[in-house]
Amino acid sequence: MCHALLQNKNFFHILLQIDIKLAADTHASKCHHCGGTLHRANYPRKPRCCLDEFRSQFESRFSFCCHQCRKRKTSVSVRFLGRRVYLGLAVVLMSVGRSQSTSEVKRLSETLNVPAITIQRWRQWWAEQFPITPLWQAHCARFMPSVDLLQLPASLIKCFSGSAEEQMRRLLIFLSPLTIGRPVTLNEGY
Repeated sequence: MCHALLQNKNFFHILLQIDIKLAADTHASKCHHCGGTLHRANYPRKPRCCLDEFRSQFESRFSFCCHQCRKRKTSVSVRFLGRRVYLGLAVVLMSVGRSQSTSEVKRLSETLNVPAITIQRWRQWWAEQFPITPLWQAHCARFMPSVDLLQLPASLIKCFSGSAEEQMRRLLIFLSPLTIGRPVTLNEGY
């Protein structure tokens, strides 16, 4: 998988537009707890591996707060992968190639300004934690041929059709339920 997507302005714009749409869908819904109206209450973020010209637009995680019970409802995201400060795109791209040598990981780490230990932690997450997530457990049988768990996330990326950009967009949409604390039902045809 080419790391050029980390420098692709158009792709960053697409991710932002998807998140805006997902946030609008969340905002249009009601509070899960009391049925109250939701008001914008974004979380500040300090995104790493973000293009400078998009940094200001990526410094907020779209979230909402009920005007009655004050409970939060955060929309799913394709820009962020949970609470990580690095963009989801970076987490996926830098996790590809778990069989790389230590020197290759070090080179990648220096090129993208991400500590090598962080890259190793992400790769460990893909190997150990991702396969036991409710998302993967619920959807793994949908992929044919089956995904090689030893080659995650590369083997999962290949399951999505289209150009490298389209594959990554589809993968990030597929992973979006992992960006919030509760399970989400995915629509067909991510």
